[in-house]
Amino acid sequence: MTVWTAREMREATIRGEMSATEMCRESLERIERLDARLHAFTTLDADGALARAAELDRRPLAERVVPLAGVPVAVKDNLCTRGLRTTAGSRMLEHFHPPYDATVVARLTAAGAVVVGKTNCDEFAMGSSTEHSAFGPSRNPWALDRAPGGSSGGSAVAVAANLVPLALGSDTGGSIRQPAAFCGVLGLKPTYGRVSRYGLIAFASSLDQVGPFARTAHDAALVLNVIAGVDPYDATCSVRPVPDFTASLTGDLRGLCVGIPRDVVGEGVDADVMRAFETGIDVLHERGAQVVDVTLPHARYGIPVYYLVATAEASANLARFDGVRYGFRAADASTLAEMYERTRDLGFGAEVKRRIMLGTYALSAGYYDAYYLKAQQVRTLIRQDFDRAFDRVDVVALPTTPTAAFRLGEHLDDPLQMYLADVFTVGAPLAGLPALSMPCGFTQAKLPVGLQLIGRMFDEATPLRTADAFERDTDWWRAAPDSPR
Repeated sequence: MTVWTAREMREATIRGEMSATEMCRESLERIERLDARLHAFTTLDADGALARAAELDRRPLAERVVPLAGVPVAVKDNLCTRGLRTTAGSRMLEHFHPPYDATVVARLTAAGAVVVGKTNCDEFAMGSSTEHSAFGPSRNPWALDRAPGGSSGGSAVAVAANLVPLALGSDTGGSIRQPAAFCGVLGLKPTYGRVSRYGLIAFASSLDQVGPFARTAHDAALVLNVIAGVDPYDATCSVRPVPDFTASLTGDLRGLCVGIPRDVVGEGVDADVMRAFETGIDVLHERGAQVVDVTLPHARYGIPVYYLVATAEASANLARFDGVRYGFRAADASTLAEMYERTRDLGFGAEVKRRIMLGTYALSAGYYDAYYLKAQQVRTLIRQDFDRAFDRVDVVALPTTPTAAFRLGEHLDDPLQMYLADVFTVGAPLAGLPALSMPCGFTQAKLPVGLQLIGRMFDEATPLRTADAFERDTDWWRAAPDSPR
């Protein structure tokens, strides 16, 4: 099987060796052949994608020299796409066709990318396995009985199975990095505010961030170049200039200092995962990086803080889905109150209801100070831990997840165990920091393992530079399942 990177596809298109239409058709044929088993996609747009690819091919050569010329891309189904169904993995929005594109989608298209479809996700991005999608779970291409991670599992599967070279996801507590680790691809969560959230269906507004899945750091940097930057439609989007992230990929790690919080990674990590992580750190050291220990003393509170903040914001954001203004409305209600109740009961799945209840409780009178306010205070302490660590180091390294991909259904009856899958990923979004997960090896059961790199605020370049140097000495990024098993 030929594994194309986005960079290779772009260059082939510009040189005229392969047309955008040929690449799009190859991607669609592979999706048609494999997706019945993987369920990476909720909606395909074959006709629209082929039309856009043909339009690119008709352009004069000079107009085809754009950052993502002809590259097929998949988009998580919680990002609005004009005229193309956008469900957020929920029955509540099963028939929603947005009248506009999310800013990130519009920028991808303007850069020459061809959006082939929407990828499966946990309902309203709430989950760590993509089992909470109203349209059924996605499956891990390395082992079909395993979860791909979540909530952006469909996007991770699409890249890992070589259906597309790039996909967009959203990360609230680890929803890009955790599925990237489970599926053996690179996933990047940018700094909060680096990328516009306009057109992203909100889960937790102070945490949500859009980012790419890719095979290589160079491909992720290409996408970040395109989607980052100020947006007049999103007041929380930073006005900072966007550097050329590909320019930082020198392969040189001399002078780089990597910090490892041994107090965080010491317990509960699977032995195979820990072995791959330590081997990965050795590679960075051999490339010239200095490795030191750092401490993150409040990291142990990350999971409870995250689930208080995220559920509180979710309960407010999802109040709009009441059957009046958006999406599904229950039939046969005799009163307005009954219509509200039946709409939300039938439209939302169990995990979304659980989080709305948790968040509403945390915000209620008499409990706000004890839970939500306290969580925000501890969130500040977590941010200060990272600030102190970055006084000494350039990046913080952690295993992305404590285990490799778990079996589908394994944690469905135990939500707390499911939440603990995010134990190493919630810190970065709580602190607003950029972080990526890159493949660093396999377990004895041949399941991928991810190594996470967290950078200073608005310094995506350093984690990307580190990952790129790692890829030059390893070939984990080339690994792809020949045929899903």
